[in-house]
Amino acid sequence: MTQPGRPRSLWREASHQILAGGSAGLVEICLMHPLDVVKTSLFGFYKGILPPILAETPKRAVKFFTFEQYKKLLGYFSLSPALAFAVAGLGSGLTEAVVVNPFEVVKVGLQANRDAFAEQPSTFAKARQIIQANGLGLQGLNKGLPATLGRHGVFNMVYFGFYFNVKNIIPVNKDPTLEFLRKFGIGLVSGTIASIINIPFDVAKSRIQGPQPVPGEIKYRTCFKTMAMVYKEEGFLALYKGLIPKIMRLGPGGAVMLLVYEYAYGWFQEHW
Repeated sequence: MTQPGRPRSLWREASHQILAGGSAGLVEICLMHPLDVVKTSLFGFYKGILPPILAETPKRAVKFFTFEQYKKLLGYFSLSPALAFAVAGLGSGLTEAVVVNPFEVVKVGLQANRDAFAEQPSTFAKARQIIQANGLGLQGLNKGLPATLGRHGVFNMVYFGFYFNVKNIIPVNKDPTLEFLRKFGIGLVSGTIASIINIPFDVAKSRIQGPQPVPGEIKYRTCFKTMAMVYKEEGFLALYKGLIPKIMRLGPGGAVMLLVYEYAYGWFQEHW
């Protein structure tokens, strides 16, 4: 492990966190991607896996790296560890949201045009179209940013806060297998609870960034107004639409990411 005060110790620590976070995202995608494919095909479970890997691996690196850095920063303010985990998670989620939101806008735009295969633009062409039409602001490439901030901020706050606080409460098991299961179980519950709490933001984001009900008219504009509108027009359960598939993905997927990150980070610290 890097000793305090050694040259490049900060760079080495950051490298460990980024590589471990990227590894967590890579493994999570490889294990959980078949769940997305199996809904439409029983064969070719890894069809189309390259784009998610290219998108999710750096995103997870940002998630875990910023969580560690915010946690370290909060240590200077004498916050209780329990609160520091949650606040650092919130900070990492907000940072992650700022990074990924433009990609989400482009992705949703491409998905909305999925039927027009002959006219389907490339990712970069779609991004240029959005910028030329609406700029870089909240009506353009950063459309739906407040909802994305809510989605990632709330998820990571609960995800990291619950996992590390509960993990510190439940005693460590000396048996490696049982210890692995202890961490996996806590991670599974963390991802599940975080998914349940943040899904209204996810619904609002999808409505704001996706095609509007009436072409040419913008119905869904802001995060909380969209939530209120969905609740009023479609009922409470509409705010939790898609919850089961989300839990199936982010429950075990969240556990996998945390475990891969911890074991990979420990390995890098020991061997590099």
